[in-house]
This record gives sequence, C-alpha cells and structure tokens, in this order.
Amino acid sequence: MKTAFKLAYRNLVGAGLRTWLNVIVLSFSFVVIIWMKGLLAGWDRQAKIDMIRWEIGSGQIWHQSYDPFDPFSLQDAHGRIPDSLATPVQNKVIVPVLISQGTIYPSGRIQSVMIKGIDAKQNLLALPTEKFDTACGAIPAIIGENMARSTKLKAGDYTTLRWRDANGTFDATEICIAAVFKSNVPSVDVGQVWIPLDTLQRMLGMPGEATLFTVKTPELVVSPGPQWKRMPQKALVADLESMIKTKSASQSIFYIILLLLALLAVFDTQVLSIFRRQKEIGTYVALGYTQSQVVWLFTLEGAMHAVLAAVLATIYGLPFFIWQAQTGFKLPVNGGDYGIAIADTLYPVYSAGLVMSTTLLVLLTTALVSYWPSRKIARLKPTEALRGKLQ
Repeated sequence: MKTAFKLAYRNLVGAGLRTWLNVIVLSFSFVVIIWMKGLLAGWDRQAKIDMIRWEIGSGQIWHQSYDPFDPFSLQDAHGRIPDSLATPVQNKVIVPVLISQGTIYPSGRIQSVMIKGIDAKQNLLALPTEKFDTACGAIPAIIGENMARSTKLKAGDYTTLRWRDANGTFDATEICIAAVFKSNVPSVDVGQVWIPLDTLQRMLGMPGEATLFTVKTPELVVSPGPQWKRMPQKALVADLESMIKTKSASQSIFYIILLLLALLAVFDTQVLSIFRRQKEIGTYVALGYTQSQVVWLFTLEGAMHAVLAAVLATIYGLPFFIWQAQTGFKLPVNGGDYGIAIADTLYPVYSAGLVMSTTLLVLLTTALVSYWPSRKIARLKPTEALRGKLQ
C-alpha cells in the first residue's frame, strides 16, 4: 500500500503541468461548491433569526379562522383574549396582534393595506412600537422601509386611513408616520401599517379582541381554548425552509456541471496516461504485480488529484471563506421586492459537515472517474505491452 502511494505520487508529480491543471480545476470546484452552499446556509440561519426577532418569536397562537394567505378571512378572524392568556399578556410574554384590512391615500393615490394593532409597550418583537408615544395630533403609525418606498411616505408625513368596523360601517381618520423601520422580513413591512392595539380595537369596535398572539418562550404552557390554534415555530418557518431547499436543489445543477467539467479533465488524463504508459504497465506485471494491483495503482493516481486539489483549495480558499464570513456578500436586489425574507448582505456559514461532505463527494467521484478507464488495464496482454505494441 505504501509503495503504491509513493508510485502514484511520483507519477503525478512527474506528469508536471497536466497534473496541476487538473488539480487547479478541481480545487476551483471545491471552493465554489462550499462557498455557494455556505451562502444558502447563511441565508437560512439569518432569515430564521430575523423572522423570530420581527414576527414569530418562539411561536404563535392563531384564531381558528385566521389564514395569512386569505385576506377575506380577517373579517371573522378575531376573538376576545382568553382569560388564560390575560396574565401572560400583562407580563409581556405574549403579545396580542389585531389585524384588519384598510386603505390609505398617500398623495391622493389609493393603496390597500393591512392594519395591524400591537401593544405600544411590548418588547418581544423588534418593531419600534415605542414610537407610538409620538404626539402628532393624529393616530401615530409605523411602517417599514419597503412600504415607505412604495407609498413615498416618510417619518412626519400624514395620510388618510380608511377601514370597516365590526358592524360593516366604513370610517376614516388621519394617521401620521411616527417612524420608518428597516426589516428584512417582508410580512411585517410590505403593505403593513402598524398602530397601537387599543386604538385599532376602538376603531374596529372590537374591545379586548385579537387575531393572533406571539409567544416569547416555547415552554410557556397555556390553554387558549378551542377557538384558538397553536402554531409552533417550526411550522411558521416551514415555507422558508421549503423555499431554501428548492433553491439548493436548483443550485445542485450548477454544482454538477462544474464538477463534471473538472472530472472530464481527470478522465481524459487517465485515458491518455493508460494509452501512453502501456510499456510501464507491462513492466509492473513482469515484476509480479497482478493486473488488479495495477488497476488500483492507476485509480489511486487519479484519486490523488482530488487530494492535491483539497490541499490547494485550502491554501487559497480558506482566506476567501474567512473574508466572506466577515464582510458578507451584498445582494444586487432588495429581497423585500420579491416578498422573501432575505437581508441585503448575506453572511455564509461553513459547517464541518458541509466541508466534509463536499470533500468526500469530490474524492469519491474522482476515484470513480479514475477507475473507469483503468479497467482497460485488465484486458491488456503484458507480453505485447512490453514490446510496446499498442492495444
């Protein structure tokens, strides 16, 4: 075994530029695959952290009629805050949110919005609800940057808000934009207007009612009653995980093409090597090597391309990975425009499992590609190979 490794290494080094070209291409595959997978892992982690901070906490409790994908369900998706939740709500470990449809008229234009009422003194979510204390002579409201950009509203602006109360009566009043916040979670930003909970309850004629509750800790044991349903954190991020898995699958096509190009170079090298070294193969057999041992030697020689590529990728890829993890990758587009939770700058996350699985994948596929042409050695006739007769 030791002799085989020595022979394989010497043959590789002896091949000179041909070996190093293959190693450089393979190392490039290493770096690109690990970097892109790390970028997706970073997006996954960052998006979940943002959703927990801005919207879902450790889970939510929904009214049984509430469907976030059906605005028409909001008419019936509200109920009185259960007595079992009154104490947690008072202690700020559960935050009630009341949701209704509405319309605003910025600069004379009409735009449908979701009016969301939340406690001004809550500290569970990252929303700047303390801005509700702003005295402006109208109902103070906060909106996200994407909403501000689409409506051309800014802090200090006034606009008209129209809604329909629990009795089906339309009403309108003036709101002032107390603050514009920046969030990577579109579901708290795009088309949303946040106002104080008690104000919205009074406007809608729904005192003491809510549409959903955000929970601070998953260990909190409360029984909200049959009118409400629990939504664990895992269920609330399921759509995000599904989308990232789809992205990962589509990116795999790119990985496969990149890897195939690198493996094609290794395959060609192996074919050429076996064609040009038939006398050497005959010599090995004459010295007592079995044909399977010669096949193993050539397979090992091809697989060592991946080992050298891993070493080279570590030399120039490691500083690149560290630099990317610190500075991140700035996206050229705003994720909020596409309705997905994605930050302007993504920070890749490289786990040991990611590096090991990628290394193992490249090593195994390189060994397989190296073995494929080496099988021809088993069909060579040693006497003719020694005479230099091409077969």
